[in-house]
Amino acid sequence: MIRHIVMWKLKDEAEGATKKRNAEKLKLILEGLRIKIDEIKDVEVGIQTDTSESPESMDVVLICDFETELDFKMYTLNPHHKKAIDFIGTVAEKRLFVDYKVDL
Repeated sequence: MIRHIVMWKLKDEAEGATKKRNAEKLKLILEGLRIKIDEIKDVEVGIQTDTSESPESMDVVLICDFETELDFKMYTLNPHHKKAIDFIGTVAEKRLFVDYKVDL
């Protein structure tokens, strides 16, 4: 299994909305990918609860699981994934990610 974890630091304001509103919208978009992209085995999206605004903290995290590396590749090429990336590009200022094999 392949696990894909991405974290974003969002802009304070973008797309005419606050960071909080954009985090909520991003969560809905990312969770919606599960029903639009068959290759996603599981998805979890979290929004930062610590409001201290530490420079090291990120605002949104995505954790996705895929059965195979091919499934992950197909996900990255899917138009729904690309549409999500377009929105993210307008609201995020920083992105961190890791992809790794999970032994079950």
